[in-house]
Amino acid sequence: MADKILMKGNEAIAEAAIVAGCRHYFGYPITPQTEIAAYMAKKMPKIGGVFLQAESEIAAINMVYGVASAGKRVMTSSSSPGVSLKGEGLSYLAGSDLPSLIVNVQRGGPGLGGIQPSQSDYFQSTRGGGHGDYHMIVLAPASVQEMAELTVKGFELADTYRMTSMILADGTMGQMMEPVSLDIEVKPMIDKPWATTGTKMARKHNIVNSLSLVPEELEQLNFARYERYRTIEENETMFEEYLVEDADIVLAAFGIAARVSKNAVDEARKRGIKAGLIRPITLWPFPKAPFMAAAEHAKAFLSVELNMGQMIEDVQLATGCKAPVYLCNRAGGMIPDPKQVLQSIININGGEN
Repeated sequence: MADKILMKGNEAIAEAAIVAGCRHYFGYPITPQTEIAAYMAKKMPKIGGVFLQAESEIAAINMVYGVASAGKRVMTSSSSPGVSLKGEGLSYLAGSDLPSLIVNVQRGGPGLGGIQPSQSDYFQSTRGGGHGDYHMIVLAPASVQEMAELTVKGFELADTYRMTSMILADGTMGQMMEPVSLDIEVKPMIDKPWATTGTKMARKHNIVNSLSLVPEELEQLNFARYERYRTIEENETMFEEYLVEDADIVLAAFGIAARVSKNAVDEARKRGIKAGLIRPITLWPFPKAPFMAAAEHAKAFLSVELNMGQMIEDVQLATGCKAPVYLCNRAGGMIPDPKQVLQSIININGGEN
């Protein structure tokens, strides 16, 4: 078994990015993800990489655009308000079909809000993050080990499908410490014949551009992009199921909310309530299939979230409204505890148990 070391989630992301072959990082400090930038500032110069603290989040995402155009693995990280500032750049990356990795360690909002953990950027990330018709691959870790593994996976998916991957973590995931193994298999980097690496007089120039002024051409670009998205939905959806097979009440949760929910499911089972949990790991593409299957036998669903209710809409769509979907939530940086989630399960089940 590979040796494990104790690391913060943010540090695990940074080291895993280096393991994945990332040698370019551009960012700007903001709580609760600053450790990623700090780690990269120390490590990148030692391995021949590039770290640059940009003058703003807007500058950082446009630096990502430049390095991605050259076909190199590149990342940036921020927290909720900073990701909003990156929104235009995310759309430009999508419009140019450029692979990159962005990390959002979420904090409470809207506005500057607070620095405590939240999951209130679900809509922003799963619906694109900026203007126009596009998606990002959105990965939601629930442990420090997954922070590392999904970072590597994010780079690989970004390269495979020529699009942005996002690690959507909450502040708890970024700040908590757990043993983690960085002995992660990394697939060989794929060739990128579209990259702007210089021609050496051997080929025509590659042009990276998101501008398309002919409506018919832009329409076809969007159609082709969404065909690629359908392939991703068919092949790359990830989720975890826990005691779902015979569950009457199925919980849906990701990140720290999923860890809390698993404890509540165990306690509900002790009380004779058949509860289970579906944990989406890809928030986009959303894992519709397990929810559709569970809807054939479940009496109700419970979405547990650190926001005012966002993923609940995808749960409702995935279940086809075959069973009611309830919400158990805290917001503004608060985290539901297992007792609160258990009480919601008991209430759905009909009361005292």
